Amino acid sequence: MAAQTTKPKPKPGTKKTATSAKGTTPAKGTAGKRTVTSAKGKTKGKPTTKVVKPDTSLAKNSQNKTTIDVSSTALVDTTKKVAAATPVNFVRPLDGFYKKTDVQNATPTPYPNLREADALFSKTIWQEIDLREKMNQYMLSPQSRLIDVIMDAIAAGELTAYDPTPTKDDPGGDKFSAVLTPAQAKARMADSVMVDKVDKATGDKIGAEMKAGEFNPDSVVRFRIKEYWLFDKQRSIFEPRIIGIAPMIKLKVGGVDLDYQPAFWLYMPEARQVLATKEVAMRHNDATSLTYDQVFLKRIFHSYIVKESNEKDERIKDYAQGIDRLYEAEKIKKSLMDWEINLWQY
Repeated sequence: MAAQTTKPKPKPGTKKTATSAKGTTPAKGTAGKRTVTSAKGKTKGKPTTKVVKPDTSLAKNSQNKTTIDVSSTALVDTTKKVAAATPVNFVRPLDGFYKKTDVQNATPTPYPNLREADALFSKTIWQEIDLREKMNQYMLSPQSRLIDVIMDAIAAGELTAYDPTPTKDDPGGDKFSAVLTPAQAKARMADSVMVDKVDKATGDKIGAEMKAGEFNPDSVVRFRIKEYWLFDKQRSIFEPRIIGIAPMIKLKVGGVDLDYQPAFWLYMPEARQVLATKEVAMRHNDATSLTYDQVFLKRIFHSYIVKESNEKDERIKDYAQGIDRLYEAEKIKKSLMDWEINLWQY
């Protein structure tokens, strides 16, 4: 009788595998597990089976990584960001450590009352303020530019602009006889150019018109003031009082620059109400709280005389040229000072 061969019992924890002539083939239910056999698929002595567990760490890591990436991607907000609107009850923070209320609530100091019988002497003087001079450069400061203060007040209806065009009743155009609308005042401040009107049929010049451009506040570098030098015998005081102020513009006619001309006039007693609440940017001290009304009242500016009242209504440039115009202006100023000095006896 042939000897019966008994198959070795598998060790606990192992699974059966089917072997073929060429190698081993995993049985059903053992997918993903490998067995190691000899090259011919047979083992010497007792047949052994070595089971190797598959490495699932990479799969777990990759699975976890994928899960993290998906969750992190889901948290990204790709919607368009919209800036938060300013709340209705927004209160602007205080720029500084104290609130400047003196300037905001300021009122102009009224002139002392002057009777006609007390005006012993009166002289009308026209002066020009050049903002390019060092003493007057604070009027060009972007923080509180004088022309911006005037134009904003005219646009808001707080000031009235008067036409400087000469008429029969107003040869100088500075007696506040004609009123300008805010739009007309703004149009006069624009960089205007005088353009000739030509007849299309004949080609002859039939007139000229003014074309306005954009307004540049930096182009206003001169102001003209009209003032009265008065001697009040009741108070024995000789003082100047400004009655009008006008920004100066330079016109162009046929490509030629003309002299500076007033754009419009402002009545100074009316303008003081606005100028008293506009602070001036001073060079040395930010706490001065000096207003434009105080600047003109205390004469904190430099100017030169361009005209005095006379029977011919002439300006200085009508009879003096070059450096002689400055000499004539100083001569007029000295004559005013001498008149006051000659009133007193020592």
